[in-house]
Amino acid sequence: MKKIDIFHRRICRFIFFVYLCTTIKPKRLSSDGAIAQLVEQRTENPCVPGSIPGGTTENQRVTKVTLFLFWLKCRAKQDRVFSNVLPEMITVGVVCYKYKPLKNGELPIKIRICKDRKTRYVNLGVSTKSEYWDFSKNQPKANCPDKELIEKLIANRISKIRSQIVELNADDKEFTATSLVQKVSNKSKPISVQEVFMEHLKYLMEMKRTGYMLSIKQTFNSLLEFCPSLDIPFSDMDVIWLRRYETWLRKRGISENTIGIRFRNLRMIYNLAIERGIAKREYYPFSCYKVSKLHQATAKRAIQKEEIKAIINYPVKDKDFYTILAINLFTFSYFMGGINFVDMAYLTDKNLIEGRLIYRRRKTGKLINLPMQERALLILKEYSDKNKPYLFPILSPSHKTEQQKLNRLHKVITHVNKSLKIIGDELNIPIKLTTYVARHSYATVLKRAGVTTALISESLGHSSEKVTQIYLDSFENKQIDEAMQYLL
Repeated sequence: MKKIDIFHRRICRFIFFVYLCTTIKPKRLSSDGAIAQLVEQRTENPCVPGSIPGGTTENQRVTKVTLFLFWLKCRAKQDRVFSNVLPEMITVGVVCYKYKPLKNGELPIKIRICKDRKTRYVNLGVSTKSEYWDFSKNQPKANCPDKELIEKLIANRISKIRSQIVELNADDKEFTATSLVQKVSNKSKPISVQEVFMEHLKYLMEMKRTGYMLSIKQTFNSLLEFCPSLDIPFSDMDVIWLRRYETWLRKRGISENTIGIRFRNLRMIYNLAIERGIAKREYYPFSCYKVSKLHQATAKRAIQKEEIKAIINYPVKDKDFYTILAINLFTFSYFMGGINFVDMAYLTDKNLIEGRLIYRRRKTGKLINLPMQERALLILKEYSDKNKPYLFPILSPSHKTEQQKLNRLHKVITHVNKSLKIIGDELNIPIKLTTYVARHSYATVLKRAGVTTALISESLGHSSEKVTQIYLDSFENKQIDEAMQYLL
């Protein structure tokens, strides 16, 4: 701006000087006459610098000087307009950079960005010979090899740069030619699918969402089996890629609902990548590939009261540790609101308050408040040990890290469900017996006891357990206390 102001001042001084020289009017001559007289004086004094050569008529002299003055005024006016517009102007075009030929003799093709009288270049990574480039039109000639590909590359890059300019202007952000070049020529390696998975798993670990983390990790391990390397950009994960993965899962005999879980987790990771600007929405494959089709109605996992009684009264004398633990956990879950295995594992004395069991579900964070049942108290008394922080012998102080706790939970639930399956076969239970059957049976018995569907779900086997938990949260303590009298 300082250089422009200095230039303006010099132009103004020069115009003013010429104006004074051309308006010397002895004996009140008109301006044209004064100019003519001054021109005549210059003609008559050849020693005067800038004198007009002889042989030129007076009219021609006057016309030339007038035109010269008019040209100076127009130039000054044009320069004032130019100085106002230039700082805001920006041009984007292509050039074949002939000043620095490559070693093979070809000339690099670049995008030229001009802003505020500053010129910067963006390398396209392609080059051509000078005989294949039309320097007057700044485009490849008709006989240029790969002409169409070069033109497409140029058009795409110019379009990207102009889109970036529009975005910066729309956000009212200041930028220079240099900063724009740096922004559009960012050559950093794109974040891969594997990196997003690993970062999200780390986040879930820090948030202690071990159950959900395990589901994401299972999906990640499944993808690694299908595709040995996930060091790929999200754009590679198109509809064809997803269909191939689905076919691979089906050939391995994976159930419909498990396939649905895998794809919902994968969709969540893709959405996370879009949210972070890692993946582009225009490449989003789940607009065409519908995950909702990967769903199969879950069979009810509730059993009758007679069957529940048979499990609760199963003889455990001389049985092994995990068989006894399996019966006790199933019974405690049934009598205490269908509490799941993980929540039972983390229960401590602090969760027992004035004859009630109060805890937050680790999966949803919902607060659960239930009256302690007599049978549940007998089970806790059996495992009571003041030297141990947990109510059940699942976790211990030796399990310090989240991974150690996760490994221990996985080990115990595997043994417990294996023992329950054996017990179910002995008692001729029509479904596979697991700790989750106690949760479903609890809900079903409450409904049959007169609790409305609006308060508790019939089966807990719907798409989201949060919906079921919302129903349970709407219960008043008195309603639950009275309803739980009908469990046996």
